[in-house]
Amino acid sequence: MTSDSIPPRTGLRRLRLLLWFLVGLVLVAMAAMTLMHRSPSVPQAQSTTVQSGFGGPFTLVGADSKPFPSSRLQGKPYALYFGYTRCGDTCPTTLSRLVKLRAVAGRPDALNIVFVTIDPANDGPTEVGQYAGLFNSPIIGLTGSAAQIDAVKKQFGTYAKPEPGAGKGMVMINHTATVLLFDRDGKFTGTITSDEPDSDATAKLKTLTGA
Repeated sequence: MTSDSIPPRTGLRRLRLLLWFLVGLVLVAMAAMTLMHRSPSVPQAQSTTVQSGFGGPFTLVGADSKPFPSSRLQGKPYALYFGYTRCGDTCPTTLSRLVKLRAVAGRPDALNIVFVTIDPANDGPTEVGQYAGLFNSPIIGLTGSAAQIDAVKKQFGTYAKPEPGAGKGMVMINHTATVLLFDRDGKFTGTITSDEPDSDATAKLKTLTGA
């Protein structure tokens, strides 16, 4: 091979530099494409759906067998309780306590007590009306179709599930026993629980009614 066929060293050096330059361009382009397709990290806002989406308008059936829209409760604070007329002790104890707390907090007409059955198969308008009348103080008894009751239970976060093993003709339902409190505009303001001192519960009702 003659000396004329051997590439000059300067030419080889330039060729190597050109190749490394091209490799660098490819790497830079790949990095840029990766950054462009990567989703930016955006802080997630804290969820407020539990409180803002709680409750809302509904229509059930009153003791007079007529539709009862929740708009009829507007203008006066109310305590909402889910139970059933064949409940052994929890429901009558809770409603009796509510009646007493309402009397201590102020006038009975300053706060509505609303009882919604979770057993529509057995609690029709007549049953909820008669049951509400047992407490010798105004209580609004409401029922509805199974679909209506299921919807309103979900709407107000109420748990209710029949207990297995109940005797023939008996109804036992494990359910939420918390009382829900709403102001005159229908806005959820708090709860009353079974283990809460009466003094604390009365204070909540006085605040709610402005007594």
